[in-house]
Amino acid sequence: MTDFRDRERAEEAKFAFDEETLFRITARRNRLVGEWAAARMGLNEAETEAYRKAVVQADFEEAGDEDVIRKLLGDMTAAGLDIDDATVRAALEEKMVEARRQFLGEV
Repeated sequence: MTDFRDRERAEEAKFAFDEETLFRITARRNRLVGEWAAARMGLNEAETEAYRKAVVQADFEEAGDEDVIRKLLGDMTAAGLDIDDATVRAALEEKMVEARRQFLGEV
């Protein structure tokens, strides 16, 4: 019975570790995509830093990426950019790969 409990605890620990890793990578991706959007909107350095944080915060509104996509599309459209959903989703995918590489390079 101890074997089963040890195995169960190990699986729970791995699940928690994987979830935390995904959270960190996603937060990094959101900072990177915020920086990408800020550059396209022509924001200065201070505005870019604030915008990166705002994009990370936007991800806490609901599960999934729709809240981030909605923020990026709304802000970029309001800034007068001709941007579509597919472009933002492609940037999210690209930045996720970059964030994963950065994160795993640090570990």
